[in-house]
Amino acid sequence: MIFKKGELFNGPGGLALGAKNAKIRHPKTGELWSIEHLWSNDFDQSSCETYRYNICGDMDDQSVHCCPVEQLPIGNRRVLGDIDCFAFGFPCNDYSQVGEKNGLNGEYGPLYTYGVKVLKEYQPKFFVAENVGGLQSANEGMAFIKILTELEESGYKLTPHLYKFEEYGVPQARHRIIIVGIRDDLFQEGIEFRVPAPTTLYQYKTSFEAIMNPPIEEAAPNHEYTRHTEKVKKMLSYIPPGENAWYAGVPEELRLNVSGARLSSIYKRLDPDKPAYTVTGSGGGGTHMYHWKELRALTNRERARLQTFPDDFIFLGNKEAVRKQIGMAVPPQGAQIVFEAVLKTFAGIEYEWVQPSSKLQLENLRGTRQLNMLEMA
Repeated sequence: MIFKKGELFNGPGGLALGAKNAKIRHPKTGELWSIEHLWSNDFDQSSCETYRYNICGDMDDQSVHCCPVEQLPIGNRRVLGDIDCFAFGFPCNDYSQVGEKNGLNGEYGPLYTYGVKVLKEYQPKFFVAENVGGLQSANEGMAFIKILTELEESGYKLTPHLYKFEEYGVPQARHRIIIVGIRDDLFQEGIEFRVPAPTTLYQYKTSFEAIMNPPIEEAAPNHEYTRHTEKVKKMLSYIPPGENAWYAGVPEELRLNVSGARLSSIYKRLDPDKPAYTVTGSGGGGTHMYHWKELRALTNRERARLQTFPDDFIFLGNKEAVRKQIGMAVPPQGAQIVFEAVLKTFAGIEYEWVQPSSKLQLENLRGTRQLNMLEMA
């Protein structure tokens, strides 16, 4: 059984690589269940090139539509073809805990509606949507409820959950909301998705393991080092692993002259005995992520390892574009676990699962809707 996938906001291909690697063979029938790319969209040129090269294997592949989502001919099957499943990591800029958190009122907040449009036009068997954990609190929690409402009204049984990826073998404390939707008629037939149980709950993979086992070859792609001033290197020498620029042991003459909020990620060095802190797309002002021992920022290849991209996954574009792609991506290993659970659900294969963290929001959503219907009656 092969599900043909459409995708919006494809980025460099974190979700897509997870879907591509998710293959389940039924232990009794021998039938193979998998997911195959059909079309995708993003407006960022470098991301599209990276996606074409690694996911499609062809730089001239026309199935990756590089344009603003507003220009994508959603519903035109002659251009896009029909799909069985759908993935979209809708832009998180307006929901992130870092930034102005404009939510639905921001430039990027409303872009999820194009995912809703795809669901209504194509009615795929299932979808997987991803966003930052801050989505739950944006617009005083109303953004999350609104998004869930529109997804559910598109004809889907939803299972939203805050996945803590360090609990699933990702060497990074990265917490993301993932919403899995199963089409209503299929749910009525008994296809019910359950959140896969954590795999490394009591044995997290450390940043040391990710970066050093095995060591990265010097000639590896995207492994360029960042140049630092002598002052920055000297300041880093006073910062222990796991600490940042505000560490009390940094001499006064090397301290940053910053007023107001002091972000914990500024010149923060990794703790080699723990998962990394969250990889982001930023890099200026001391936000590159810093090595626990060497007096330098991580290379993009090292950051890609923390995101669980294999070393043969080559990011295209200049150094800054690559850094942004890596930081904005979904960890493929985490995505693969979710997609494998979906495939097992359809194949009727049992797996260990846990209760979804967002069950309360869904219950409140349904209660509010029932109340509104009673008032209208």
